Amino acid sequence: MAKVVGVFATSHTPFCYMPPDVWPTIRAARPIRADVPVDDAAASKQKYDRIQKAFAVLREQLAAARPDAIVIFGDDQMECFDFTNFPAFAVYVGEEFEGNVSTPAALVFDAFDSVGMKRPEGFVIEGNGHGLKRARLKGHPQLGVGLLTGLMKRGFDPAFSMDMPKPEEGVGHAFMRPSETLTDMKTPVVPVLTNCYFAPQITGMRSYQLGKAVRAAIDEMPGDLRVAVIGSGGLWHTPGRKNAYLDEEFDLTILRYLEAGDARKAAEYFDAYRPPADDVSQQMGPRGGASTGMPSSAGPQGGTREISNWIAAGAVADGTPAKVADYVPVYASPIGCGFAYWPGL
Repeated sequence: MAKVVGVFATSHTPFCYMPPDVWPTIRAARPIRADVPVDDAAASKQKYDRIQKAFAVLREQLAAARPDAIVIFGDDQMECFDFTNFPAFAVYVGEEFEGNVSTPAALVFDAFDSVGMKRPEGFVIEGNGHGLKRARLKGHPQLGVGLLTGLMKRGFDPAFSMDMPKPEEGVGHAFMRPSETLTDMKTPVVPVLTNCYFAPQITGMRSYQLGKAVRAAIDEMPGDLRVAVIGSGGLWHTPGRKNAYLDEEFDLTILRYLEAGDARKAAEYFDAYRPPADDVSQQMGPRGGASTGMPSSAGPQGGTREISNWIAAGAVADGTPAKVADYVPVYASPIGCGFAYWPGL
């Protein structure tokens, strides 16, 4: 039978990759709440170094697990789908796929462009320009189809893609960044795309159920396939929104539940959260190019909802305590950068 040999979760913000000396420039362009702390150059460098060390820990643990294939839970931010048709869940079952591998310069500009912030006049970085490069990764059709049919047996009806829906865009950063950071870029990857971003989003509990169903589907697959699972995104962040701040206690509570091996409690806590009425950073905009204008699901809003992918990963390892490699609050975004794995599977 197939076997889950490792479960991991990682943030994928551009701040994990771009040089810390540009963090203050990006912060200055964002409408961050006045009480968010300010890191000096030394603190920013230290946090960047901690992030790289956490990546190294996860990379070492993933290599030691020796997976034959990797499943990644990640949200699609209109790289593959758009509002003409946006599934709650989709499984990529194709032979291979492409996506952008970003240079540091491209990630810096993405930090501005993805939230609609104007770049400072005269802003220059080494390698100026987007500098995007394409990478092609192997898919794993056997595993992808096994997940697809296994989910359908368990009350899910996901969409599927046999090829890239938007070849010019490729598969999104939620899948490409963990691949380039944690993997050898040779091991086949099966993207499981989740809509945890655009209202109405999947809930934390539905994410938990997804992870449990994925684990069951893997466990019943014939053969001796070794499978690793990655949850991509988060933690708390609402970049570019007015009065953005970082709720570190929310993040740390989620991490405590995962450290206790209780992904269900993490899901319940996530769904029970209600944004304060005066918190404009979590208010979704009217219907438009980046917002559906429909009611949001319960729980925190904005990019924070990528925590759903951590909950799904935690559910795959449900009952096994996670080990948090690090939690790094990056106030320049602001975002809580988290890195975890589940040993002893």
